[in-house]
Amino acid sequence: MAINLAVLLSGSGTTLQNILDTAAAGTLDARVSCVVSSRENAYGLERARKAGVPAAVVPRKSYDDPGSFSDAVWAEIDKYPVDLVVLAGFMSLLVIPPRFENRIMNVHPALIPAFCGKGMYGAHVHTAVLDLGAKVTGVTVHFVDNEYDNGPIILQRPVSVAEDDTPETLAARVQAEERKAYPAAIQLFAEGRITVVDGRVRIGR
Repeated sequence: MAINLAVLLSGSGTTLQNILDTAAAGTLDARVSCVVSSRENAYGLERARKAGVPAAVVPRKSYDDPGSFSDAVWAEIDKYPVDLVVLAGFMSLLVIPPRFENRIMNVHPALIPAFCGKGMYGAHVHTAVLDLGAKVTGVTVHFVDNEYDNGPIILQRPVSVAEDDTPETLAARVQAEERKAYPAAIQLFAEGRITVVDGRVRIGR
């Protein structure tokens, strides 16, 4: 049986589109119940509209603190049946209520705990990887807690760094791996194969 997803985004919505496409292809047992954007002009809202998915805007700039902003986001999510919340380029810190512990996922374009934390997103991550001369980077899908890029790691996929890489070429390969890894992690959740024990994810058969 397909699980219900809430997708939170702040930008173009490419991750949302990937999830919609993977579900439509029949390789992901999930449906997107709602989309919430922290920005009014996010193109992800148009993707949701085209897919017939209910969408709402909760502008981060309209709230004085993360707590009140998060309350407004959860008020939108709670209008729908949601089994799992998926962060898809969501650029705001979200305060997690206890009922959603280990029920919110994020994907990060590096191998956590390397190249992560506040301010480490998108091109900033790939530039840092190249500046350090790292030979391997990758993708991490993890559960979300109340800190940036923290929470139990679900899966990781490595990506080799080439000598002539630029932030753009490296990003393209990392994003290609993200498009496979994120739906794979969501599918594990849908199949009930994920348990968290002492802060570590265990994958059952």
